[in-house]
Amino acid sequence: MASERTARQWTATQWGGPETWEFAEVPVPDPGPGEVTIRVTAAGVNPADYKHVSQPRPGLDLPVPIGYEVAGVVSALGPDTELASGGGSVGDPVVAFRIQGGYATEVTVPAKDVFAKPPRLADEEAANLLLVGTTASQMLHVTDVRAGETILVHGASGAVGVSILQQAAEIGARVIGTASEASFARVRRFGGLPVAYGAGLAERVTEAAQGPIAAALDTVGTEEAIDVSLELVPDRIRIVTIVAAQRAEKEGFHAVFGAQPESQAYRDSVRAHLLELAGSGRLQVPVARTYPLAEAPDALAFLKQGHPGGKLALLP
Repeated sequence: MASERTARQWTATQWGGPETWEFAEVPVPDPGPGEVTIRVTAAGVNPADYKHVSQPRPGLDLPVPIGYEVAGVVSALGPDTELASGGGSVGDPVVAFRIQGGYATEVTVPAKDVFAKPPRLADEEAANLLLVGTTASQMLHVTDVRAGETILVHGASGAVGVSILQQAAEIGARVIGTASEASFARVRRFGGLPVAYGAGLAERVTEAAQGPIAAALDTVGTEEAIDVSLELVPDRIRIVTIVAAQRAEKEGFHAVFGAQPESQAYRDSVRAHLLELAGSGRLQVPVARTYPLAEAPDALAFLKQGHPGGKLALLP
């Protein structure tokens, strides 16, 4: 007999900003083989959530359920189904990424994207760990960052930057991170050496490095960030951006995005490792604010201002 379970969920029914989305009652399908239903306790908030539905995109059809990552509790498990981390029972705390439709009170998703939640992680942290964490991991991977090297991170106080700082420390690399002076304390807190962006940036980085810059990782996409990276890093294969795709294509360095098949494969492969790091306290997720799920557009409006001071979470 079909389930009559329903949930409240945010959906983009037309191309545009969050103010055009609908928050409505939707059916929650029973999980089939290889699927899990999750009662959502926190949904992660990311720029991709609104950017991906702001205008028509090849291969994406409306309506689009919003939200790529959640923390929650297993409310139903499909027949003969285990979580990606193994086992799984109704009531188990879990983390899910990369899913669709996480801005919801309940959602049915592939079990391959669902992992046991480390006990020490609060729900709002767990819900914000994996999108930025896998992005940061891939940036370090494609630039082949190694122990003992000094690297430059543009936007080191942002969400991806903070994850890069911590994962670089795990590798044994030293990070010089650009930030506004108001954010220097956050860069230092996670092991980076902060420098202010703006005129004279290359000179300040060179002085701070006291040696070669092995790689540059860009999370901001400004002309300054790209120009300084090209000036200070001789090998372009060791420069990466997640924003400035056109400059990357023109200048011959890496640009990585979650929609690329190779990005998806790599990011999926490191989820369990990042959860292990977070579970042991070696990868933290600073959370700035939480919002009720019904106020998702307000959360995204705050995120768009550019300096949230940490991650945001929606609480159903």
